[in-house]
Amino acid sequence: MNEEYDVIVLGTGLTECILSGIMSVNGKKVLHMDRNSYYGGESASITPLEDLYKRFNLPGTPPESMGRGRDWNVDLIPKFLMANGQLVKMLLYTEVTRYLDFKVIEGSFVYKGGKIYKVPSTEAEALASSLMGLFEKRRFRKFLVYVASFDENDPRTFEGVDPKKTTMRDVYKKFDLGQDVIDFTGHALALYRTDDYLDQPCQETINRIKLYSESLARYGKSPYLYPLYGLGELPQGFARLSAIYGGTYMLNKPIEEIVIENGKVVGVKSEGEVARCKQLICDPSYVSDRVTKVGQVIRVICILSHPIKNTNDANSCQIIIPQNQVNRKSDIYVCMISSAHNVAAQGKYIAIASTTVETADPEKEIKPALDLLEPIEQKFVSISDLFAPTDPGTESQIFISRTYDATTHFETTCDDIKDIYKRMMGSEFDFERLKSTALVMFPFWISCVNYFILVGLLSRIWQIPD
Repeated sequence: MNEEYDVIVLGTGLTECILSGIMSVNGKKVLHMDRNSYYGGESASITPLEDLYKRFNLPGTPPESMGRGRDWNVDLIPKFLMANGQLVKMLLYTEVTRYLDFKVIEGSFVYKGGKIYKVPSTEAEALASSLMGLFEKRRFRKFLVYVASFDENDPRTFEGVDPKKTTMRDVYKKFDLGQDVIDFTGHALALYRTDDYLDQPCQETINRIKLYSESLARYGKSPYLYPLYGLGELPQGFARLSAIYGGTYMLNKPIEEIVIENGKVVGVKSEGEVARCKQLICDPSYVSDRVTKVGQVIRVICILSHPIKNTNDANSCQIIIPQNQVNRKSDIYVCMISSAHNVAAQGKYIAIASTTVETADPEKEIKPALDLLEPIEQKFVSISDLFAPTDPGTESQIFISRTYDATTHFETTCDDIKDIYKRMMGSEFDFERLKSTALVMFPFWISCVNYFILVGLLSRIWQIPD
């Protein structure tokens, strides 16, 4: 370990593993360490089920009705992948998809007036949906046609709207959309957590709706994908990428000190040894003096023996409860997967409800979501602090990730990855450059790996020293 590295990464959460993989692909010498004995950090999938009971300090062991413990892979955070989103592009361009299999989430639903309704995925579903009245559907269709044709580089598609000045509230007025349709559009399509976006320039919201539509067009049922065996497979996939390109991994390594000289990181001390580095990436838990608390998230993992009511017996789905429907400032989310995704015993379902904490009684805040899930066989409740870095890293060269938020997608996580990359490298993250670098370097590293495997085999056969 007493070596010098370009980059040391602490923590094996998804953000850290993606950055580790990208830095390795870019030719950096990377050392990646974690105090835990498993990959994933806060984005891990816990298996067997007995370990989940221990993590949440529940007495006893899972009942026999829950099947074999090793059949479970339970995510700690509820997230899906947008089919045309940034994380999928990272997976495709780095070819990490070779290590993973995905399933399309069967449906997306929105809460309105105490009931849940399917977010239409086809024109026929839109016409039949009771989310909107007939005249609202016509106006909403005109709005979607406008969004589909909108091109931020072609002013002819603006139709009198200035995407950098006109607010989204004014765009909704332009198409005479009602409050329920606005709630549905902003929270179920654009996937905002609050209504703050209404008074912001409309370009970002239009692009979010376009992303939803493009992701939906990829597979038809919903815009979301989910990896078989749980979200914990994602950091492990990028860890494999880093290892292929020469990255070194060490789990179960206690971090004793981050060594600073003249205000700049120079290394990390573990078990009496110091690994030196030029730059450091880490999650907030390793540098509590360089982050600030910006809020809390409550997450409730629920084990069910049935699909969620009024979802057409879907084996996977997302439900969004817009803030206005339950007199809150932030939306409530539900992600549900099942044994069909190799994360639960046969006939079992895992639903995870989450929201940003707004009061001193978080469990009361999450109750509208839990009411949709009854009867619940077992609950695991966690309330996590949200941290953001106070040190941008420009001088210290310590680059700290943000805590995972309450959203049910990885777009905000990818924004954080791109922001850290820009601060580290001094240039924008370029998907195409990443793709071309990976395509050039991957065959070289594979040939090196194959060479050492061959040498190892021959040394055993001929009993010659390595």
